[in-house]
Amino acid sequence: MTSTVPALGTRTAEGSALQAVLLDMDGTLVDTEGFWWDVEVEVFKALGHALEDSWRHVVVGGPMTRSAGFLIEATGADITLAELSVLLNDGFETLIGRSLPMMPGATRLLAELAAHEIPTALVSASHRRIIDRVLGSIGAHFFTLTVAGDEVERTKPFPDPYLLAAARLGAEPGRCAVIEDTATGVAAAEAAGCHVVAVPSVAPIEPAWRRTVVTSLEEVDLPFLHRVMTEKN
Repeated sequence: MTSTVPALGTRTAEGSALQAVLLDMDGTLVDTEGFWWDVEVEVFKALGHALEDSWRHVVVGGPMTRSAGFLIEATGADITLAELSVLLNDGFETLIGRSLPMMPGATRLLAELAAHEIPTALVSASHRRIIDRVLGSIGAHFFTLTVAGDEVERTKPFPDPYLLAAARLGAEPGRCAVIEDTATGVAAAEAAGCHVVAVPSVAPIEPAWRRTVVTSLEEVDLPFLHRVMTEKN
């Protein structure tokens, strides 16, 4: 659930540029980006439409309103955005009820951040009902707070979710490390002024200023994040 916490203590802020770590969920911590596409394919098949595989890169990592809206327009399906959103969320919940694979290195990284008392937030474009379901597998205890896509007026690629998470943690956006897997999430984090560690899941992401690209979370640990914050300033 989303919560408000007091400002950071000196234990986490002194001697380091890193004040907090903000993490995306789908494709970053849990291997579910493919799940969303599978659900979209099945839902539109039932509606009498076949999705083109090239569209996958358009909808990945985006908010439900954008991805579902695009697919309705692209297929001409006779369904409203609200109706489609319900079908997609229902289908996704069914899939994650069967299995929920963690990304390599994700559980180890979360445990390390918790052990060192680094304020950590889960920031996702997924709806609250989905986040709460997934948290049962990831471990809600790893996060100081969570922000869902349907809890902000503008979700990714706008900076609002990350700005909200940083504010509630009492952290400066420029002293937050964000871990993301899609260009949409990276755009949101960078617009908020955060440092980004990108772990591409579906489409490639290029390195840039204040953006470090790795191939797996197995490459990321607390010393790595401290170095990123120091070197990219």
